[in-house]
Amino acid sequence: MMTQLTTRPAPATAPALGSNDPGDLVLPLESVGLDDLARVGGKNASLGEMLGALADLGVRVPGGIATTADAFRLHMAATGLTDEISAQLAQLDVEDTTALARVGARIRERVENAPLAPELEDAVRRAFARLEQDGPAGADAASFAVRSSATAEDLPDASFAGQQDTYLNVRGIDAVLDAVRKVFASLFTDRAIAYRVHHGFLHDEVAISVGIQRMVRSDLASAGVMFTLDTESGFEDAVFITSAHGLGEGVVQGAVDPDEFTVHKPGLRAGRPAIVRRHLGGKDRKMVFTDDARVGRTTAFEPTEPAERGRFSLSDREVAELARIALVIEEHYGRPMDIEWGKDGADGTLHILQARPETVVSRRAAGTIERHRRVGEAPVLVEGRAIGQRIGKGAVRRLEDPSRMHDFRPGDVLVASMTDPDWEPIMKRAAAIVTDRGGRTCHAAIIARELGIPAVVGTGDASRLLEDGREVTVSCADGETGLVLEGLLETDVETIEVGELPEIDVDLMLNLANPDLALSVAALPSAGVGLARMEFVINRQIGIHPLALLDPEHQSTGVQEQIERATSADASPREFFVRRLAEGVATIAAAFAPRPVIVRLSDFKSNEYAGLVGGEVFEPDEENPMIGFRGASRYLSEQFAEAFALECEALRRVREDMGLENLRIMIPFVRTPDEARGVVGRLASHGLERGKDGLQIVMMCEIPANALNAPAFLEHVDGFSIGSNDLTQLTLGIDRDSALVADSFDERDPAVLQLIDLAIRACRERGKYVGICGQAPSDHPELAERLRRAGIGSISLNPDTVVDTWMRIAGQKVS
Repeated sequence: MMTQLTTRPAPATAPALGSNDPGDLVLPLESVGLDDLARVGGKNASLGEMLGALADLGVRVPGGIATTADAFRLHMAATGLTDEISAQLAQLDVEDTTALARVGARIRERVENAPLAPELEDAVRRAFARLEQDGPAGADAASFAVRSSATAEDLPDASFAGQQDTYLNVRGIDAVLDAVRKVFASLFTDRAIAYRVHHGFLHDEVAISVGIQRMVRSDLASAGVMFTLDTESGFEDAVFITSAHGLGEGVVQGAVDPDEFTVHKPGLRAGRPAIVRRHLGGKDRKMVFTDDARVGRTTAFEPTEPAERGRFSLSDREVAELARIALVIEEHYGRPMDIEWGKDGADGTLHILQARPETVVSRRAAGTIERHRRVGEAPVLVEGRAIGQRIGKGAVRRLEDPSRMHDFRPGDVLVASMTDPDWEPIMKRAAAIVTDRGGRTCHAAIIARELGIPAVVGTGDASRLLEDGREVTVSCADGETGLVLEGLLETDVETIEVGELPEIDVDLMLNLANPDLALSVAALPSAGVGLARMEFVINRQIGIHPLALLDPEHQSTGVQEQIERATSADASPREFFVRRLAEGVATIAAAFAPRPVIVRLSDFKSNEYAGLVGGEVFEPDEENPMIGFRGASRYLSEQFAEAFALECEALRRVREDMGLENLRIMIPFVRTPDEARGVVGRLASHGLERGKDGLQIVMMCEIPANALNAPAFLEHVDGFSIGSNDLTQLTLGIDRDSALVADSFDERDPAVLQLIDLAIRACRERGKYVGICGQAPSDHPELAERLRRAGIGSISLNPDTVVDTWMRIAGQKVS
């Protein structure tokens, strides 16, 4: 439970607003706190709060100074700009994007060119001289960031993220004074003017403070953004971190595809390894310092070295430390937070550069789940990172920069190399947004979420592949991967009121293959996961045959090259497999903890394993792989023993290292009781001992022999999970993949139902777990009712059918 919002009172020595004391104009950051938002804006108030309240808890924040809102008002009045600007904005229609651009440019030019009021310039000079004097000596120490902090910024219900400007690597008082005028002018960017109108803020009531901080040398290391919840699902037990080499502005702008890390808060608090997901970003460029006096640039992008691109920009220890800092900040503020951070390349320390309330995901209605679905399939044109869990469709409109916003029609799909808050007047009219660059925490992603618009970012080449006028569907409802599909597909939206569901007397669980969806569907009403398919994780997140990874030197040149590319961020190909598999499983286990998650050991058939990179060398050519080298017989074979050991190592890492003991193991396709005993013994030899630390091992009941000889199988396992697909196939002798006989495939056939009844009865008589994880209850709700009456313990369903099934069986009693 988070604490209530706490604030530090302003120092007793701080002068009252409106006095003539120069201290009204410039203040040390450490002298302000959250109570001073009206005085120094949200960003500077938050920085001062952390400097004063969190330093002893290990939160490092660079010191600095801040001009006050009074300073801005004094300057605007002294230069005669207040009335002039108010008159221009009063007549402006921000929906007229041409007029908005013209008026905004004229106002900014006037503000930038007006000399600072003498009192303000003198106060900044004196405060800056003290700031320089207090810092370390040397040229590197003389670099400063000049940041905006509006008085209506970083509020709980409006972020204003990126609406005003920041200037980095500013050196010397003359450059600082110039940057102060530019920050003042940025209160009147097109995006800021439009944002205030759209969110109901009066222009005259918003002032701006300027923060001047010593630079953290992240140009020599890495930087990024982190949230104290998952930005897409709203899952609150996660810290989501993005990182890239160089200054963090590249990540914030959306110019860089960053690395991503998801940290499970309960594991972190328990002192365990808690990184449940990693994504290696492209990081093809980084923002660094430059001294190009000819063009007045203080920062620039340069290519990232290939070796840097292939490595994560943070170590596991640094990810854990950042997540710990994020928890401290969240606990202090009492709400989910959006935090910018930087690593100092000179001394390796981690610093917090900004912290603001998260204003989109955390405001979703509690107890309400909205699920968007597309009807039908279509060719995928491009894919990238999904923002927003929604679906949009329309005609492609490619724009190179916001100056062409007058060409954009409401309902178009905006396609651009990258977007930033300058595009906000266009974004609010778009059906969807697609960009070549950017990650899930860039400003464009934040604004897209705030506007409720789906966005697919970091596609790499969408602006080249998607031609103007092409009709597309943009789907962000399939997990972390966003898809741009050909044509205008039909879509529907389901709103689920979780709190309205009545009690039922059977556990409904979920079938879940894709870890990307785990954090989202975890909010559905369920007793956990009855089937998590390990083979999906291996296929999607690894894609290489485990035996090829164990012996890469003896693979073909092409396979060796693919292995080298895929595993560049890991200590070895073996570690790549174990880490990726462990993270996929851990994501599901963490999302549902403490509810049970039953993970089925890899149930690839030989032809499916052969389809993995390098797999053809290791797999037999079988006439009927459906009933061939799969399941328990594979785990017990010597030729697959080393690969099976990798699966076990990954599962042990999830349970023992990460502490996710809600994970249970399921053995598929067990032909004989001897096979059941053998696999349980082999699991124990790899540290996964049945009963130790509560580990339950169940088996699929999907072969008629499993039901007919249930007592013998149940001697070795903790229960059955009925697989209705294979059970029907093997009972009726029907190849479920054959269109020639598919019409006769029916899980409700009396022979199949008799076998299911035998399995349920055997488990109940012995006090063992019994559930069903096959497709049948999802397709046939009446079968779910029958299973409940027969006394089944759990019914595992596809996520999109769980609520309908729940309502159908609500209130009925087991006979």
